[in-house]
Amino acid sequence: MTTARVSTLDSGLRVATDSMPGVGTASIGVWVGAGTRAEPKEINGVAHFLEHMAFKGTATRTARRIAEEIEAVGGHLNAYTARENTAYYAKVLADDLPLAVDIVADILQNPSFDPQELERERGVILQEIGQCFDTPDDIVYDRFQEVAYPDQAMGRPVLGTVDTVKAMPRESIQGFMTNRYAGENMVLCAAGKVDHDSFVDLAREKFKTVGPARDTDITPSRYTGGEYREDRDSEQVHLLLGFEGPSFEGRDYYTAGVLSALLGGGMSSRLFQSIREERGLVYSIYSFAWTFADSGLFGIYAGTGEDDVVELVPVVADEITTLADTLTDEEIERAITQMRASLIMARESSGARSDQLGNQILIHGRPMSVEEQVAAVEAVDKTALQALARRMFTTAPTVAAIGPVSKLETYERIADRLRA
Repeated sequence: MTTARVSTLDSGLRVATDSMPGVGTASIGVWVGAGTRAEPKEINGVAHFLEHMAFKGTATRTARRIAEEIEAVGGHLNAYTARENTAYYAKVLADDLPLAVDIVADILQNPSFDPQELERERGVILQEIGQCFDTPDDIVYDRFQEVAYPDQAMGRPVLGTVDTVKAMPRESIQGFMTNRYAGENMVLCAAGKVDHDSFVDLAREKFKTVGPARDTDITPSRYTGGEYREDRDSEQVHLLLGFEGPSFEGRDYYTAGVLSALLGGGMSSRLFQSIREERGLVYSIYSFAWTFADSGLFGIYAGTGEDDVVELVPVVADEITTLADTLTDEEIERAITQMRASLIMARESSGARSDQLGNQILIHGRPMSVEEQVAAVEAVDKTALQALARRMFTTAPTVAAIGPVSKLETYERIADRLRA
């Protein structure tokens, strides 16, 4: 049974709480259904730019005052931009909950978009893009996404590009906020020491100017797969190999999570044991399952040496192609237990609970109890895992590699190995 409660204001803003008896803190935030895939190509990066500008002053608070007010009570305030949403969140002592709500409401309803602050922040974001480019195990994920979803919003970088950020007009940032940051496209959440009815009253008082969203459309994603490789003079090859996975609404959402856990989710996983422990071909290797509204990505990351990549790819391909036929009950149970424990442990953090609540309402339209999620994980069986592996690993692969890649097999050869 869920401990969460949800109310909807006249504006369409959904207000949700998850009470945690016995704690003395509260985590609050606003989750907005507007991320990178909501951006037109010419203003790629606008969602992230807006996230930065929200903290740079309002009609009544300077950027410095925003920071000082939240830190004066020992709290913290932050945000993130993702492919499909943006979140602004704070954690404070329970008595300071009204202050946190007031600050978040202020930055999302009354941002000043001061021209001088905007230009300073433009420079900061350009530095961020440069730092990302100089970090190959970071930028390789952007290249992976671009190749998986070419020429579409889903494949564009969250930070934007140097060109789009340099040219980003103030009016585009304001317009994106006006069109997307509204009513039914936003969820205000709190978890921890919070009373639902009081929180709803506070939301009604502080979010007075929220109106209906003018634009909630997104362009459907289209996975294609393909290859990106960049030869760099570095110590390691940073390699990503992926396939199209299930979406949030797909029947295999939880199956993909279990499959990832047993394939590359920890030190007992197949990839870690076979490739790192037995062969010493990598320092880091793991798998992941990313899910979106209408698509998904299942991938494997490995960091390896220039010579070791020759042996690495055939071994990874062999693990993938034989997985469906060699699954054991022991490793399936271990993966399910890992996921169950992760879901339950997250319940101990008010920040994790508020983030989960916000995302669940944006994605599914309702909160999901931990019991419901655990039951879905425990329902995953060998038959479902085998069917997903056979279907998923026959989709066109996506390969992204940065580093000394001259000895990496061609895309066609890798694809042939996966068809074996």
